Amino acid sequence: MKFHAQALLFDNDGTLLSSMESVIRCWSRWAQEYGITAEEFARVELHGRPAAEIAADLLPADVVPGAVARIEQLEVEDVAGGEGQAPGVVLLPGTAELLASLPADGWAVVTSATRRLAEARLAEVGIRPKTVIAADDITRGKPDPEPYLLAARTLGVDPARCVVFEDAPAGLQAGRAAGMKTVALATTHDRSELVADIVVRDLSAVSALATHDGVEITAAD
Repeated sequence: MKFHAQALLFDNDGTLLSSMESVIRCWSRWAQEYGITAEEFARVELHGRPAAEIAADLLPADVVPGAVARIEQLEVEDVAGGEGQAPGVVLLPGTAELLASLPADGWAVVTSATRRLAEARLAEVGIRPKTVIAADDITRGKPDPEPYLLAARTLGVDPARCVVFEDAPAGLQAGRAAGMKTVALATTHDRSELVADIVVRDLSAVSALATHDGVEITAAD
């Protein structure tokens, strides 16, 4: 399938890179520190959601701000992993090649993580985007379209001329609600859970060619 777009908008975790090992380590430690049982923790969806929303599902309102600051600290400190541990962040297939083919002002990262955490993870794998939309920048996270609409506005592009790359159902829902084309990556969810214009295995199935008025994208199922 081919798309023509003026801007490409990428989710971060599960799309450009994977921090799954770090997420499991840090959130498990966080849950223990705050006395959250394994059963309570298992009922909460972690992937693709701002930490503040996750904490609010598990803790009293007056505890949430401190708990959010604590999980951010743990995750930032764990970006490089540790002795005897798997790396905290790894690039996913196709990421480096695809981003290298794009003009710097033609793409953005749109993440549910805080800016501090997102930029730490991106820097660890050598990605330094010109534009990042993070949890700090919005009032409503995915699946609300606000993050993607803000990215389009920041880049000065009509939402209808944007293509969203996402691995999570909530992010894909946000992209559709923003009126954007969507490409789903089957990196963290089964294909049956992903609703998009096209579903691919990862970014290695996507190529891009810069044109005089945007980017020509080819995605192979």
